Amino acid sequence: MRETVSERIVNERTGDGYTVVHHKSGLDLLLYPMEGYKFTSAMFSTDYGSINNCFKTDDDEDFVTVPDGIAHYLEHKLFENEDCDAFAQYAATGADGNAMTGYENTTYLFTCTENFYDSLKILLSFVQNPYFTEENVRKEQGIISQEIRMTLDIPRRRCFHELLKAMYSAHPVRIDIGGTEESIAQITPELLYKCYHAFYDLNNMVLTAAGNFEIDKVIEICDELLKPCEDKHLEIRLPEEPKEIAEPFVKTEMGLGMPIFTIGFKCPAFSGMERLEKEMQAYFALELLAGSMSPLFKRLTDGHLIGGGLGRQFFAGKGYFSLLFDGESEQPEKVAELILEAADEIRRTGFDKEEFELMKRAEFGDLIKGLDNPEACTDGMLSYYFLGLDMFAEERLMEKLTIADVEKFLDDFIRRENMVISVVN
Repeated sequence: MRETVSERIVNERTGDGYTVVHHKSGLDLLLYPMEGYKFTSAMFSTDYGSINNCFKTDDDEDFVTVPDGIAHYLEHKLFENEDCDAFAQYAATGADGNAMTGYENTTYLFTCTENFYDSLKILLSFVQNPYFTEENVRKEQGIISQEIRMTLDIPRRRCFHELLKAMYSAHPVRIDIGGTEESIAQITPELLYKCYHAFYDLNNMVLTAAGNFEIDKVIEICDELLKPCEDKHLEIRLPEEPKEIAEPFVKTEMGLGMPIFTIGFKCPAFSGMERLEKEMQAYFALELLAGSMSPLFKRLTDGHLIGGGLGRQFFAGKGYFSLLFDGESEQPEKVAELILEAADEIRRTGFDKEEFELMKRAEFGDLIKGLDNPEACTDGMLSYYFLGLDMFAEERLMEKLTIADVEKFLDDFIRRENMVISVVN
């Protein structure tokens, strides 16, 4: 068992900082006390999401493949232990508890204005005490099957997932986080325990907290409740994803009054600092190309080609990275053509330097402002931790960001050959 040791992470620009505690149990604690704040946020997260369906630990002779949707299923079941319900316990302390499963991580969280330490004990206790039986697993199958059917009836979500299936031919990001009704029917208590013991190893998890608390008291609770884990050397296997898109155009019929679309550009995958760097370049490129003040947006609205706005975002994770535009339009293919034309125009003229510098200053301000928000700090520490970075890495990168970096990103990745259009009529 390792000894508990601590280190301090400091923002050189503001002097703000947080403490990283490498706990003797194997868990890392990222703790950001905020003196004078009443609101407190905590997250207990495992590096386990829906894409991790093929894995191996020291307990396995070879890689094991499990049914799609099992990470989400496991998240649901952890709230029900043999003798208690975590939500009922949170109600007694006044905390607001929740959980979420993503493509890469599963996170259990709560926020509160009082009784933080009692709520923290609830969080650490129920996540470490799985209870799966044939009966409660069968019961959950009906609930999750209903969730899956409901998501198929949400047009924007359906449009997005059809785009992922057209963009990726092998990577499991093409499969919905909840799986399918057929895949979850294969889930058993034995499989849930197998996934739990592989991924809910404290060496694969992290606890983040920000707000009104004392570090020593949090460590004391962790000393009491964390069950030391031996590192099982978890390995994840992801299929090799081709560079090319699977299909350039997909259409789904749902009987909408106005068709909706998602236009995506498939990019290479990145990791660590490079991924954060590309995410930043992507954000600036998308805003400068298609933001509400851009010539492209004016062209789309003046031509009555979009109803409402034009959504834009990057979508990135382990083994995948893409750029997305979405909205409503009777002519989604025309919208896609105008996006490509606007990108070609930027290749010729470049972005406006003054607009870039204004946006960069505004983003710096937002980053600093976020340090006053316990939830933003908790989430930020968590996100950067799983990239192998500290929470202030984005500020350091943004300082070095140039307009040439953003223009090169657009030139490299917004191209016809890696574009997919998904339409729901």
